[in-house]
Amino acid sequence: MTEAVAVAVLGKAPLPGFAKTRLIPALGAEGAALLQARLVEHAIATASAARIGPVTLWAAPDESHPLFQTIAARGVALARQNRGDLGARMLAAVAATATSTVVIGTDCPALTPDHLRTVAEILRGGTDAVIIPAEDGGYVLIGLRAPAQALFSDMPWSTPTVMKETRRRLRDLRLTWREPITLWDLDLPEDLERLRATGLHHLIPVQNSQTSGTRI
Repeated sequence: MTEAVAVAVLGKAPLPGFAKTRLIPALGAEGAALLQARLVEHAIATASAARIGPVTLWAAPDESHPLFQTIAARGVALARQNRGDLGARMLAAVAATATSTVVIGTDCPALTPDHLRTVAEILRGGTDAVIIPAEDGGYVLIGLRAPAQALFSDMPWSTPTVMKETRRRLRDLRLTWREPITLWDLDLPEDLERLRATGLHHLIPVQNSQTSGTRI
């Protein structure tokens, strides 16, 4: 049988003022929250469609949001993200499985099931790590055959040096790795135009100019 590769999706609850805050100037707090809900759904759909192994939604701040409960009712495993910085939360997701694990967020709608299948095949082939860098200097996905704390501890998260520092640490650990493609994150208002151009415009809430609200 083909070796299962677990997929851990780290997702924030779609709460106004909590998720996608840098997009509030463009969408409003409610609109940014609605976008987050759609991004979570999209990430789970992508992970499930890849069919490379079990999918777990790691929820923040906890599992209680109705969206998370709805996703869990469809058969997706649900867990609460650990406390600590992003590195601690990612490491906990990797350490929670006994197989190779791929960790993704919800900020890269350009990630496809085929990308995940490619990553899984690389890991099954014996490569220690697979990373999909982001154009902003970070990364949108990391896959590991085994936990490696050094890749997550004291990392300058949310800076343009994350990928460069990750490569340095991989070399220091003498781990093999591959970077099959570079993708982009949806973080800033200007990224919304790029999302529209990709054919994923349905993820973007439509602003109602008369009410300044957001309609689905």
